[in-house]
Amino acid sequence: MLGLICVDVDGTLVGTGNVVRDDVWAALADARARGVRIALCSGRPAIGNALDYARRLDADGWHVFQNGASVVNAQTGKSLSEAFPEDVLPRLIEHAHATDRLLEIYTDTEFAITKPGDYAERHAALLGVPYTPRPPESLEGTRVRVQWVVPRAQEAEVVGEPHEGLDLHPSGSPVMQDVMFISATRAGVSKGSAVTRIAGQYGIPLERVMMVGDGENDVSAMRVVGHPVAMGNGEPPALAAARYTVAHVDDGGLREAVELAMRL
Repeated sequence: MLGLICVDVDGTLVGTGNVVRDDVWAALADARARGVRIALCSGRPAIGNALDYARRLDADGWHVFQNGASVVNAQTGKSLSEAFPEDVLPRLIEHAHATDRLLEIYTDTEFAITKPGDYAERHAALLGVPYTPRPPESLEGTRVRVQWVVPRAQEAEVVGEPHEGLDLHPSGSPVMQDVMFISATRAGVSKGSAVTRIAGQYGIPLERVMMVGDGENDVSAMRVVGHPVAMGNGEPPALAAARYTVAHVDDGGLREAVELAMRL
């Protein structure tokens, strides 16, 4: 069996009802009990539901948050995170105000927003945190990531705009199907770079690692591991990068992937 299974959240662990199937939890718990490390590998920050998921998956393990910008130990809180370029941030905030878009700015454990409203409130509920809008200037600590939260129809426009020195990681959620989350990290930072760091921390060769995902932002991790798996509900880039394809998230596709990992 493999040494490490990396698991995306939205569309992989969590389905359209914003819940995790009981049989999926059971399969993941069985794998962990048999010695396999489990790493959350999410675009979400290390707060609210995502942190709870990480602790349940592997209580003393390393987990990937914020598309690789945050790499955090669930037990100790130790961080291997990557700082966001501070010289870029003011220009992005100014552009958010000029275009009347929602931009979220994150540290490892907190975030601020440029535009309170429906998208910000719904996203807070999805993350499992109170809706308490904070302006960017109130945020303390090292910034690690920003994220555009825009209508799906604006994805191409936002991605096509200049983001010098940054990598973009577009993704969606089955819980907010009308929205695109376009995360931006320091160039070279991705789920792939973070999975590589975690595998190194555990001393597990990448060829003995599985990445299970459904979105474009999962592709960087799928490309560095030996066993890339796409969910049946996956976006075309994820399906193209996969070695295996399993069922839809709502039909237990992640359980199928874990069972496959135990046979490899």
